[in-house]
Amino acid sequence: MSRRFWTAGLVAPIAIAIGLLITRPQNLNVHAQQEATSAEVKIDNFSFGPAAVTVAAGTTVTWTNRDDIPHTVVSDDKVFKSKVLDTDEKFAYTFIKPGTYPYFCSVHPKMTGKVIVE
Repeated sequence: MSRRFWTAGLVAPIAIAIGLLITRPQNLNVHAQQEATSAEVKIDNFSFGPAAVTVAAGTTVTWTNRDDIPHTVVSDDKVFKSKVLDTDEKFAYTFIKPGTYPYFCSVHPKMTGKVIVE
């Protein structure tokens, strides 16, 4: 087998491997961006968890009441306000504008949290 044939036979597989390595991170990044369009907060044991969540603009945050008693989700500036949520009920809000959005439970005002939108 000539050296020229052997070298030419390796060029195509190496080029394909390099191409896959270059394009794979971009595909993973697109997938991560798609997943970042939602976030969840659990209401349990008289607390919001996580107490602070940071999201990108355009993200929908969903609160789920896992407690045995009713709770609400109300922003300090009344940008969003849920109805009273019974066990396993949900409330969702899509954050468009960057900023910090503190919120609380109007039934139990010591329960607080915040959403930070970047």
